Amino acid sequence: MLKYMMALLIIFAVIHPAAMAYETHLTVAKDGSGDYRTIKQAILATKAFPWEDITIFIKNGVYHEKVDIYAWNTRVHLVGENRNKTIISYDDHFKKLDLGRNSTFHTYTMRVAGNDFSASNLTIENTAGPVGQAVALHVEADRAAFTNVTIRGYQDTLYVVGEGHRSYFENCRIEGSVDFIFGEGTAYFEQCDVVSLMDNTYVTAASTPKEQPFGFVFNRSKFIAPDKVKGVYLGRPWRQFARTVIVNSELGSHVHPAGWNNWGDATKEKTAFYAEMNNSGPGAKLDNRVSWSHQLAAEDAEKYSLSNVLRGWQPSAIALPTADASADSGSGNRVH
Repeated sequence: MLKYMMALLIIFAVIHPAAMAYETHLTVAKDGSGDYRTIKQAILATKAFPWEDITIFIKNGVYHEKVDIYAWNTRVHLVGENRNKTIISYDDHFKKLDLGRNSTFHTYTMRVAGNDFSASNLTIENTAGPVGQAVALHVEADRAAFTNVTIRGYQDTLYVVGEGHRSYFENCRIEGSVDFIFGEGTAYFEQCDVVSLMDNTYVTAASTPKEQPFGFVFNRSKFIAPDKVKGVYLGRPWRQFARTVIVNSELGSHVHPAGWNNWGDATKEKTAFYAEMNNSGPGAKLDNRVSWSHQLAAEDAEKYSLSNVLRGWQPSAIALPTADASADSGSGNRVH
């Protein structure tokens, strides 16, 4: 019996380290100089539910692929070599897929379902153009952070979903036309550029659940547009209890004087919560704001702090693996 147990211990000692080992640093390069040629291949090679973070470094190139970070792909970090030159691109849209009334939710270029995810120094785009709903980035994970990322599309560019799920965007550029930041999740935008591309449109379309205290919060961000764009509303309620708050931000002249829209349903004026505080710029004038929006007082500032909105989660950017990766997208520098 003792010999049998000793044999088992020896076998376990030999096999166990190999069984436990997995790669924590992978490189993707279109030219074959990395571990994989596509991002999808790298994701499929990562360990499910790892106990250590997995970093996937993506070399410059346009990666024309539909990327899924599955629910079992937790603790994954995508790091691009250069924000403007590392591009994940696809062109699905509602009419192209034609999957019925919910086709929008299948149009993403990248979908993130694995918790504790981050992406930095890259661009995610949907190039379908003005053809209807076409999502670039779909985030349904909890604790997903995006730093120095450009998210480019037209209608429905960024979809943040998951009741109670938290996402964070810092120094990002988000481009779109109609309802281009939408969904039920809680998202905090810090020092982001929010770019409207079309007249008479809407930036946000939150569908915040009734019992969820926060929807979208923008802090120290810029709401901008090309010179000729005008009449853009800051938001409209996709569902009755939509919540969007903008503080310490700069609002351009393209912002509609009314600020907010009720999506043709006056009953939502009693249930949705739209608020502003300490904003600047021509679009921040409050004289003609809708009567059902709110102006926060200084004592409300702490309520909308990062720590409070994200319920104690403190997202942090991971270290960049090369000097080149930070050359064009260093901390605090917007890339236009």
